[in-house]
Amino acid sequence: MFARTTLLVGCVSLGFAETPPLVDILAGELDRNFRILKEKADPAPYYMAYEVTEQETSAFSATLGALKSARSEHGRRLDITIRVGSPRLDNYHRIQGESVQFTAGVALAIEDSPAAIQRRIWVETDRVYRLAAERLIKVRANRQMKVAEEDASDDFALEAPAVYSEPAGRLSSSAEEGAARVRKWSGAFAAYPRVLTSLAALVAQRETRYFVDSEGARIRHGRGYATISVLARAKAADGMDLALSESFDAQEVAGLPKDGIVLEAVGRVSKDATAMLRAPLVEPFVGPAILSGRAAAVLFHEIFGHRIEGHRQKDETEGQTFAKSVGKPVLPEFLSVIFDPTRREYQGVSLNGSYEYDDEGVKAQPVTVVDRGILKAFLMSRSPIRGFSHSNGHGRRAPGFEVVSRQSNLLVESAQKVSEARLREMLIAEIKRQNKPYGLYFQQVTGGFTSTSRRGFEAFKVIPIVVYRVYPDGRPDELVRGADIVGTPLASFSKILATSDRAEIFNGYCGAESGNVPVSAVSPAILVSEIEIQKKEKSQDRPPYLPSPDTGGVR
Repeated sequence: MFARTTLLVGCVSLGFAETPPLVDILAGELDRNFRILKEKADPAPYYMAYEVTEQETSAFSATLGALKSARSEHGRRLDITIRVGSPRLDNYHRIQGESVQFTAGVALAIEDSPAAIQRRIWVETDRVYRLAAERLIKVRANRQMKVAEEDASDDFALEAPAVYSEPAGRLSSSAEEGAARVRKWSGAFAAYPRVLTSLAALVAQRETRYFVDSEGARIRHGRGYATISVLARAKAADGMDLALSESFDAQEVAGLPKDGIVLEAVGRVSKDATAMLRAPLVEPFVGPAILSGRAAAVLFHEIFGHRIEGHRQKDETEGQTFAKSVGKPVLPEFLSVIFDPTRREYQGVSLNGSYEYDDEGVKAQPVTVVDRGILKAFLMSRSPIRGFSHSNGHGRRAPGFEVVSRQSNLLVESAQKVSEARLREMLIAEIKRQNKPYGLYFQQVTGGFTSTSRRGFEAFKVIPIVVYRVYPDGRPDELVRGADIVGTPLASFSKILATSDRAEIFNGYCGAESGNVPVSAVSPAILVSEIEIQKKEKSQDRPPYLPSPDTGGVR
């Protein structure tokens, strides 16, 4: 129970009755090591931080009514940050073509034993300091020998330290109940003989992060994750592998849907997978399309979100798509984009990208990056860039990785909304205007990826799984398979014509330089005047030669 929120000089504090034991151990060891290194080491550190990520996981999966796996895990990982030199120039300074990696995310005792924890921290701190000191020498030499960088911003921003403590909720999931539920869900796949393999899974996780640094930050915060996923796989006669899935997310198991809703999802993915076996294969095509809210959310995450992460504006190996576009239009004027890690839910659905503090001890905060088409800001860690000298709470990492600026909860807002029926009418009108034989409707996607480096093609790929051709003459929509959305970002943004009046949510994990971090994207459906698809890669393996045992030996 917290008494109040108090703003102190240079320190944001949320009072708590008792300091968590692990925070005390981390803080004591950090103070000791920092003091000794400041006195005796050359170069001396000017900043140090310890972060521990504690995860408790309970996971169950089943296939065709039989339990496939059941596991329970509890672990802690320690990450150490040591900065030597000065905020102006330190060991984290980017050298073109070279990645930075000091921490290793080592395992830590799960019991609050001072002796065991202190010994591990001591050994790892020594290792990280040596690497940091060696790299500072290389950074200084590189700066003397190479041309000056375009962005001469400092390497590190000083921030007011926070003192905060809030534990994650309890991990409420019994082994018996979890196993029984996945058996029940997976058993429903037996009614669909054309589904080759299937899976139902339930994962519950509690994550607590502890952060202390030499500026005085003392933070414990956490949250729960709970996910149900169902997956159906089939193989078409031409060898193409077809995989359809649905998932449900909440912050705890109690917030997940009841069995009836999950069984409906099993039916949907099974029926769609079966229907796709008969669906025609797409041909490469460029034309108008509607992307559902979930599909549009993934598109914005891939083609826009990664390109406004702050460190990409400073790194000269990056494409720097928007580095000099602040104050200029980058999206249609009816669109705004906000990143808000403080938002835990959207229309009753949990958002995966929420957190209280980022992995540099900075309070999470909403950031309007685009306001009615105009670029206003970037997602910032404590690594400054030109025009943005402080963090806005988006320094993130998975255990074992270094922090960089990353996405959180992406929210697309539109001032040009129409009903979904009207959006479809606009699509048909656009098909006729362009004299195309059909348009496309992307109903479901499974993810995507993008390249932001100058070294490669600065393109993106979004991977749809349920796609329909929409005909302008009134014929029923036709399910097709084998399409991948491809393109380049600047061209794609200019093709957005309108949005629907109903938003949808995509929850997932995003992999980049700082590992896999949980993210969300929320968007209405969008109508685009032009989108390009290419054929999806497929296998040469034919469907099973032997008949399924379910058919009694009849193929």
